[in-house]
Order: sequence, then structure tokens, then C-alpha cells
Amino acid sequence: MNKLIVLWLICSFSAGVFAKDFAEDKQERLIANLLNQQVKQQISLKNSISSILTNYPEQVDIVLQVALDEYPSQYKAIMLGAMEAEPVLACEVIEIVLNAKVANASEIVSIAVEAEPAYAQEIVSAAALNSPADLEDFVRIAILTEPVVSQAVVTNAATSFPDQILSVLLGAIKAVPEKVSMFVKDTIALFPTDSEAIVTHAVNSSDEKHTSTIVNTAIQAGLDEQAAINAAIAGGAKAEELAQNQ
Repeated sequence: MNKLIVLWLICSFSAGVFAKDFAEDKQERLIANLLNQQVKQQISLKNSISSILTNYPEQVDIVLQVALDEYPSQYKAIMLGAMEAEPVLACEVIEIVLNAKVANASEIVSIAVEAEPAYAQEIVSAAALNSPADLEDFVRIAILTEPVVSQAVVTNAATSFPDQILSVLLGAIKAVPEKVSMFVKDTIALFPTDSEAIVTHAVNSSDEKHTSTIVNTAIQAGLDEQAAINAAIAGGAKAEELAQNQ
């Protein structure tokens, strides 16, 4: 009797999996046919994606996967169509397109941030979860693409990836070197125990003309004056120049 029950459960489970796979395969074929028909009718891929997802946002995974399989070189149009339909889908779009490996990750982030700057910080985080080693570059690209979001991007990236605060800081400095003191101030406010490392990294990554400002900013943020000077020297600053400017 027990063997019969086990066999029944296995059969039921297998049938359920088969039915689910069949349903998904049918959906994919329907979407592929719909996209192909619209493209043949001279309807842009971007507008086709937008139209479908406006009505069925819950199908974003299947729609984007089918579109990227059918038209991999048109990833930008696919991304823009999806985000135009539902801006809140930005993070899901990033994950799907990155996993499809149809383009460079930094380019994908740039397209997404330019399309939906209000979601820049979430886009950077989503991309970094997919490729943590590229966080610095994602921060740099996001800020270069939409400078107005620089503070939000740095704050969110640093708090989301606290073990990579120096990478976040470096990405921000590379994007907007003239704002280094603001980035130092904000990062120290978030991670006061790492103040010296932040100063050292900022000085090492910046033009010499910013050194005194970085040191003064750190002191104003609560770092001991001598500790700030020592940290700057560790970053390559000249002790005699710091002494003259203090």
C-alpha cells in the first residue's frame, strides 16, 4: 500500500511539473509569435514590449527572455520598452538583461539609469548583486549618466555593500572628482570608524589640489586633526604642504 502511495505521489508531481513546463512553453511561443507579428507590421520592438507589459507586468520574466532570445542585438529597445511600461520594473529588467549577457554590464546600467534616473540607486544595487566586483564601475557609470543622483547612489551603495565602501568612494570620485569633499563627508557620516581609511583612499585617488579640502572635511566630520593629517600622508600627501595649509 505504501509503495502505491509513493508511486501515486511521484506520478502526480511529475504530471504537475510537466503541466507547468508545457504552460510556460506555450506562453513563450505565444509571446514570440506576437512580437514577430508586430515587428513584421512595422511596430517597433520597444513599443511592442511596452504594450505587452503595460497589460501584463507580471509576465516581465517571460516577455524579456523571449525578446532577448529573438532579438539579442536590440537589448536597448527591449529595456526601454519594459521600463516605459512599468518604471518600477527597472531592477527586474537589469537582472534579466545582465543574466542574458547580451551586452557589457556597465552599458546596461547606463541605459537603465538614463531611462529611469529616479531608480538609479536601486539599479546600481541590482547590478552589483549580479556582479559585486564591478560595483565601483557601476557607481561611476550611474553618476556620470545622471550626476544629480550622485549623493543618493553613493549613500545607498555604501550602506548596501558596507564591505566595499572604498570601491563606492573611488567610483564616485572618478565620476565627479570636484565633489570629492562631499563624498568624503557623506561616507564618513555613514562609517565614522573608517574615517582614516576613507581619507587615505580619497587623497590617494584625487588630484593634489583637493588634499587640504579632504583633510579639513574629515576634521569637520569629527576625525581628530592629527589622525586626518596622518591618514592623508598615508595616501600620498606631503607633510610640509599639509602643515602650511592648516
